[in-house]
Amino acid sequence: MVVIVDTITNPLRPRHPEKVNRPDSASPPKPDWIRVRAPNTRGYADTRNIVRANGLHTVCEEAGCPNIGECWDKKHATFMIMGDTCTRACAFCNVKTGLPNALDAAEPQNVAEAVAKLGLAHVVITSVDRDDLADGGAEHFAETIRAIRAACPSTTIEILTPDFLRKEGALEVVVAAKPDVFNHNLETVPSRYLTVRPGARYFHSIRLLQRVKELDPTIFTKSGIMVGLGEERHEVLQVMDDLRSGDVDFLTIGQYLQPTRKHHAVMRYVPPDEFSSYEKVAYTKGFLMVSASPLTRSSHHAGEDFARLKAARAATAR
Repeated sequence: MVVIVDTITNPLRPRHPEKVNRPDSASPPKPDWIRVRAPNTRGYADTRNIVRANGLHTVCEEAGCPNIGECWDKKHATFMIMGDTCTRACAFCNVKTGLPNALDAAEPQNVAEAVAKLGLAHVVITSVDRDDLADGGAEHFAETIRAIRAACPSTTIEILTPDFLRKEGALEVVVAAKPDVFNHNLETVPSRYLTVRPGARYFHSIRLLQRVKELDPTIFTKSGIMVGLGEERHEVLQVMDDLRSGDVDFLTIGQYLQPTRKHHAVMRYVPPDEFSSYEKVAYTKGFLMVSASPLTRSSHHAGEDFARLKAARAATAR
């Protein structure tokens, strides 16, 4: 049998066109503490079918999350709105890059229906960066929050947003929709931004999180970084201080994993005891909630963590 691929009338577009000509970056072999089982449970299949039936994207799939099997088995999916194509090209990220399609006006309602079908008590909504939109997609976030509230009034909502860089008034639109948790990840330490996250600005992201609390102090704020990208310990501790200066409640720290050989290499696999150390230090700095482990990701165990976050706030208020 001969397979013919027409690359003239229907050219095959690479997932990361900006990385095609980069030299391969080799990472060291994964240690035992990083390995996870392949997803093959009934719960995983059910979640996948609901996602497909509603025409939705998830960051679990697009970013190649190692925890997808565990989370989807429990019907915990993190929905990625505004398409599957990002306008930025971060060196660590496996989400497709390029010029996105127009927004799908039916998407907020489709997400709400999927949340209802999955019976989620807590849902995480994230998105690609949409620098092509005048508001960076802020109104679409707000519409999605409102649709979920209407369909599932008891479901708590956590959002993981882009930085809305140079989109005046965008943050205010999202905060006005009153998510329960506002998450925006710093991803790495300032010294690595030009290499790892060149389209973003570290102190803009810190200010974004601080501004959320100024607009609505009742909203929990959250941020996360990856380690293993060449950062130093003292830089991680400084990030903690910077986030606390913005009154951020919840910090996540996880191991960076290289999606392909064209992405940024893993410089080091950080052992579990170092994650435990980071967690202890972060609590001393005043975070209400800290999750630090090799496989920690922003939305991993988000529902359970939200309950603990509320309890921690209540305890400090006594």
